Amino acid sequence: MTIIFHELVGADSSRPFSPHCWKTAMSLAHKGLPFERRQVCFTKVPEVEGGVSRTVPVIRDGSQVIADSFMIAAYLEETHPDKPSLFGGEGGQAMARFIESWTNTVLHGAMRDIALMDIHNALAPADQAYFRTSREARMGMTLEQVAEGRAKALEALPATLLPLRTTLKRQPWIGGSSPLFADYIVFGALQWVRLTAGISLVETADPVGDWFERCLDLHDGLGRSAPAAV
Repeated sequence: MTIIFHELVGADSSRPFSPHCWKTAMSLAHKGLPFERRQVCFTKVPEVEGGVSRTVPVIRDGSQVIADSFMIAAYLEETHPDKPSLFGGEGGQAMARFIESWTNTVLHGAMRDIALMDIHNALAPADQAYFRTSREARMGMTLEQVAEGRAKALEALPATLLPLRTTLKRQPWIGGSSPLFADYIVFGALQWVRLTAGISLVETADPVGDWFERCLDLHDGLGRSAPAAV
């Protein structure tokens, strides 16, 4: 049975940019499960699967509807234990929670400051209005004020990525000898900027850049199939 996968897009449907949705796309491909991508814009998310979630990704697997990228990964792991593991065991799942926390609290903040205006500009007009209102209320400043921190965020990025760089000097993947969900968590953040701002955040010679290029090529080039912003 084909899994229905609801993901976020802007005005250009060829660039589904949500970092959280990319975690789910890569997870489904990792498990080798057939899935149908259904694209939704910000203002239509409340209509997905009867309003089950305020955010996407959301999947429908038969009668089961699951929201949240980590919950989806855990569901796929539990229901398809015969397929390649996303966590490599219970300990790996617990450690992926730490990677998720670091990514959400540290890395996403840097990505937001770098790409926020690009994300806004990539949306259709109705979604731009929603995005501006909701984000400015959340951050207590205008999008333009946030964007003023772009140069500073780019300058600080090498230090921000230092834990990841140090790890990837010692092993090919965050997951060790092969990619796991932890890799997809961090990949989603860098893919977010690639698809909205079109910025090359790290050189290919950098361990992080090399890892990201290899992530783009995973699962028959799933990540690379979405063209970078120009």
